[in-house]
Amino acid sequence: MSISLLSWLFFYSYIATFFIITAVLVSGQCQSHQQDMLLGLRKSLSSSLSAKMVKWDQSKDCCSWDGITCDQSGRVIILDLSNQLISGTIDNSSSLFNLQHLRHLNLAFNTLNFSFPCRFDKFSNLSYLNLSNAGFTGKVPAEISRLITLNLSVNLFLRDGRPLKLEKPNLNMLVENLTRLRSLHLDGVKISARGNEWCKWLSSLTNLEELSMSNCNLSGPLEDSLQKLKNLSIIHLDRNNLSAVVPAFLAHLPNLTSLRLISCGLHGQFPREILQVRMLQSLDVLDNEKLQGSLPEFHHNGSLQNLVLSGTKFSGSLPQSIDKLVNLTRLDLSHCNFSGAIPSSVSNLQQLVYLDLSFNNFTGQIPCFDLSKILAHVYLSYNKLSGKIESFKWEDLPNLTHIDLIHNSLNGNIPSSLVSLPSLKKIWLSNNQFDGEVTGVPKVRESLFDTLDLSYNQLQGPIPVYVFELRRLSVLVLSSNNFSGTIRPGDDIRKLVNLIYLDLSHNNLSVIATGSYSVLSSFPKIITLKLASCKLNVFPDLKNQSRLAYLDLSQNQISGEVPNWIWSVSDDLLHLNLSFNQLEGLQKPYQIVPNLSVIDLRFNRLTGHIPTLPLSATYLDFSSNNFTSSLPSNIDDYLSYTIFFSVSSNGLTGAIPKSICEAVNLRVLDLSNNSLSGVLNLRGNNLSGQIPNAFSRKCSIETLDVNGNELTGKIPISLGRCRKLEVLNLGNNHINDTYPCHLKNITSLRILVLRPWPKLQIVDLVHNSFNGKLPNKFVARWKAMEAYDDEAQLNVKHLQFEVLRFAGIYYPDGITVTNKGLQMELVKILTIFTSIDLSCNKLEGPIPDVIGKFKALHVLNLSHNALSGKIPLSLGKMQQMESMDLSSNNMSSSIPQQLLKLTFLAVLNLSHNQLEGPIPAGKQFATFTNESYEGNNGLCGNPLTKQCKDATPNHGQDSNPRTGNHINWNLISVEIGFVFGLGVVILPLMFWKGWRIWYFKRIDRLLFKFFPKLDHRNRNHRTIAQWIQGRRL
Repeated sequence: MSISLLSWLFFYSYIATFFIITAVLVSGQCQSHQQDMLLGLRKSLSSSLSAKMVKWDQSKDCCSWDGITCDQSGRVIILDLSNQLISGTIDNSSSLFNLQHLRHLNLAFNTLNFSFPCRFDKFSNLSYLNLSNAGFTGKVPAEISRLITLNLSVNLFLRDGRPLKLEKPNLNMLVENLTRLRSLHLDGVKISARGNEWCKWLSSLTNLEELSMSNCNLSGPLEDSLQKLKNLSIIHLDRNNLSAVVPAFLAHLPNLTSLRLISCGLHGQFPREILQVRMLQSLDVLDNEKLQGSLPEFHHNGSLQNLVLSGTKFSGSLPQSIDKLVNLTRLDLSHCNFSGAIPSSVSNLQQLVYLDLSFNNFTGQIPCFDLSKILAHVYLSYNKLSGKIESFKWEDLPNLTHIDLIHNSLNGNIPSSLVSLPSLKKIWLSNNQFDGEVTGVPKVRESLFDTLDLSYNQLQGPIPVYVFELRRLSVLVLSSNNFSGTIRPGDDIRKLVNLIYLDLSHNNLSVIATGSYSVLSSFPKIITLKLASCKLNVFPDLKNQSRLAYLDLSQNQISGEVPNWIWSVSDDLLHLNLSFNQLEGLQKPYQIVPNLSVIDLRFNRLTGHIPTLPLSATYLDFSSNNFTSSLPSNIDDYLSYTIFFSVSSNGLTGAIPKSICEAVNLRVLDLSNNSLSGVLNLRGNNLSGQIPNAFSRKCSIETLDVNGNELTGKIPISLGRCRKLEVLNLGNNHINDTYPCHLKNITSLRILVLRPWPKLQIVDLVHNSFNGKLPNKFVARWKAMEAYDDEAQLNVKHLQFEVLRFAGIYYPDGITVTNKGLQMELVKILTIFTSIDLSCNKLEGPIPDVIGKFKALHVLNLSHNALSGKIPLSLGKMQQMESMDLSSNNMSSSIPQQLLKLTFLAVLNLSHNQLEGPIPAGKQFATFTNESYEGNNGLCGNPLTKQCKDATPNHGQDSNPRTGNHINWNLISVEIGFVFGLGVVILPLMFWKGWRIWYFKRIDRLLFKFFPKLDHRNRNHRTIAQWIQGRRL
C-alpha cells in the first residue's frame, strides 16, 4: 500500500511539473495592435543606438523581440529598454500608454527629454516601474499607484543638474496610493521634508522592504514611527542633512541586511547593538565626522560582509574577536581615531578582499595576512606602525594588487617577495625608515606594476635595472633616498613608454642630459617631471613633452640662460621650478603659456627685467636674483589670481605702484631689500611717505612687513579690511598715531605690536610715536600669551603661510626682535614664542595689571616711554619671563618682592626710574649688576653700594609666600592680647544691659571721688551713668 501511495505521489508531481513548464513556455502570438503600438513608440524616439530596438523586425512575432515579454494572449506585459541610449520625448500622447496590460516597465538610464507624463493611471496592472535616470524632469504625478516596486532615482551628474521634485503632490500624497509597495527608490528626488513628516508618511507602507532615499533634502531626526516597518531589509539615506543621532531601534528590525547613512551629519554615540545584528550584511556610515563609537566584542559568526566607518570619530581598539566576522570582505576604518595594535586575528578573515585602516593611531607591527588568500587591497598609511615586513610570507597573497604603507615607522629591507607578487599593481612605501638595497626581480614581461613610490626612506645603492623594464609603469617616485649611480634618460627612462610621473629628486644620482642623452625625442609623454638635486648642469631637451604640467629642475648646477622654449613647452604647463641654480638670463624672445600657475626662480643670478608675468599665476617667486627693473604700473592686471608674490633681495628701483593694492587675492607680498622708492615703503628700504588708505574690501593679505623704513602718518583705516592678516610689522618707522582700534576685528592677527587680537604672540611697535595709555581691555584679549600648558609645548611648530598646500609650498614669516638686550632675526617663528616690545614711544599711565596674566610671555620691553605708577605685583606670575626692561620711565614705589618668583629671568633693567626701597635679595636678583638699577636714587641694597638703614637683612628666604617678609611673632602676640582684653570689656557693654548699668555706676563713683566738683555741677542733673544709659536704652 505504501508503494502504491509513493507511485501516485510521483505521478501527480510529474503531471504538475509538466503543466507548470508548459504554462511558462507557451506564450500567445503577439497581437497586431500591440505590435503597432511598439513600432509607434520606436518611431517617436531616437533609437538608432539601441541594441534592442534596432532588431525589432516587423516580419517576426513582436513577443520575440528583445526587451519584450507577452502573456498567453499575446499582450505585452514586460517592456525593458534600460541602458539603450534612447533619446527623444515621451508625453501623454505617446503610444506607450496604450500598452495597458504592462506589468513591468523599465526605461532606466536613457536620455529621454521630457516632463513627467501623467497617464500612468492607465497601467492598471503595473507592479514594477523603473524610470531611474531616464531623463524625467519636473514634478512626479500622484497617479502612480498599485506598484510593488518604484524606482525614480536621479543621478544629477548624469542629468545635468535637472532634478525631479516631490512638492505638489508631496511624498505623503504619493505613498497614499502605494500601500502594496515593497521597494521604494527615490535617490536624488527633491523631497525637502522634516523627520517628523517623512518618517510618519512612510510608516504606512507596512510591506516596505527596500527604502533608498539618498540626496533627497531630507532632515532629521529619524523618528520612532519607522519601527512599524518590520519588513525593512535595506535602508539607504545617504547625503541627507539628518543632523541626528542613530536610533537604537534600528537594531530591532529583524530583517535588516543593509544600512547606509553616508554624509548625513550624524552625531552622538553609535548604538553598538546594531553592529551585532545577525542578519546585517552591510553597514556604511562614511563621512559623519561627529559620529562617535567603538567596536564591540563579536560573539557569533555574523553575516556582516561590508563594514565602512571611515571619516567618523570611532575610537578604541580593534577587538580580537573580529575574526568572528567570517563573511567580511570589506573593512574600511580609515580616518578614524582607532589606536593600539592591529590584532593578529585579522589574518583569519579568509574572505577579506579590501582592508583600509589608514589615518589612525595604530601601533606595533603589521600582522601576517597569510590566511587571507584573496586579499587584494591593503591600506595602512598614516599610522604609527613599526617593525620589519621582510619576514612576511607575501607570496601567500597572490591576489594582492594595492599596498599602501606610507607615513609609518617601518624599517629594514623591502622584501623581494613583495616586489615579485604577480598581481601587484601599486605599491606605496614612502615616508618610512626602510634601508638597504632594493632587491627582488619581478617577472618583467608579465608584471602589472604601474605605480612604485619608495620616496623619503633611507634606501641606497643603484636603482634596480628591472625598474626600467616595467613597461606598464606610469608612476615612479624614488625621491629623498640615498640612491646612487648615473641615469641616462635617453637610454633608461625612454623604455618606460607609459610613464607619466617621474621623481628622482634628492638622491646621490647623476642625471646625464648632455650629448646624445639631451635629445629625448623618444622620451615618454610625461606629465610630472621632478629632477631636483640630480647634478644636472644643462637643461634636458624636453621640447617634445607636449603633456608636461609640472617641471622641477631646482637645486642643480645649471648655468647660462633659461631657454625660451621652456615657457611654452606645453599648453598644460602649470608649475615651473628652476630655483637654486646658476642661471644668468632669459633667452629672448619668449612667450609664457597663459595657464602657468607657479614660477619659482629664486636664488639664481638672473639679471635685467623681471620676467613677463602670466595672467593666471598664483605663486611668483623671483627673490634673491639681480633683477634691476621697476615694477609695472599696471601690476594689478597680472596679479588677479596671485596669492604669493616675492621679488625680495634684488636691485629693483622706482616706485611701488599703488595698483598693487588692487590685487585682491594677494596674501604674501615681499618687496624687501631692494632700492624701491615712492609712496608705499616695505621692509629694508629707504622709503618715505604714508601707507596709502587703499586696501580693497576683498583684501586677502596675510603678511604685511614694512619694518625699517621712514614711514610717517597714521595706520590706514582700510587695513582693517584685511581680515586674513596674520603678520603686521610696522617697527622702526615714524608712525604717529593712537592705538589703532580699527584693526580689532582682524581676529587672525598673530604678530604686530598693538592688540585686541586673541592670537597675537609677538607685538613689536618699537621706535614710533605712539602715545596715550595702554588700553587695559584690549591688552586683556591677547589670549595666546596667557596659555602655557603641556599641549602647547607638544604642538610646537613654525609660523608659516601655506601658499599652495598640494604643491608643498610654504612662506616662513620672519621678524627682528630685541631679546635679552640683543637684536635677534627670527627667520622661523615658533608658535610658543611670545614677546611684547613697545619701547621708544610716548606711552604714559600705569602698566596694565592684566599683563601679569601672560604666563607664556618670554620678553617684555616697555622702556623709553613715560609710564608711571607702581610696578604691578602681578608681574611675578609670568612664569616664562626671560627678559624684562622697564627702564627710562617714571615708575615709582618699591620693587615688588613677587618678582623673586621669576626663576627664568635672565635680563632685568629697571634703570632710570623713580624707584625706592630695598632691592629684593636672593634667587635671580643675585645675578643682576648695578646697571639694572642705576638712576634710581631711592633704591638700596645689593648690588648697590648704598645699604638700607633700617632694613633687616633679607636672605631671600620667604617666611610668608605672599609678602616675602619675616613675621614678628612678639609684636603679633601683644596685638592679640590687647584686642582680646578690649573685647572682654566692650562686648558685654554692648549686648548685656545689667552689666552695662553696673559698669557705669562704678565709673560715676570713681569720677566723683577724684573730681568732687563734677558731682556738685551735676547735682540737679542726671549722672553720667544715667545719661549714657538713656542713650543706650
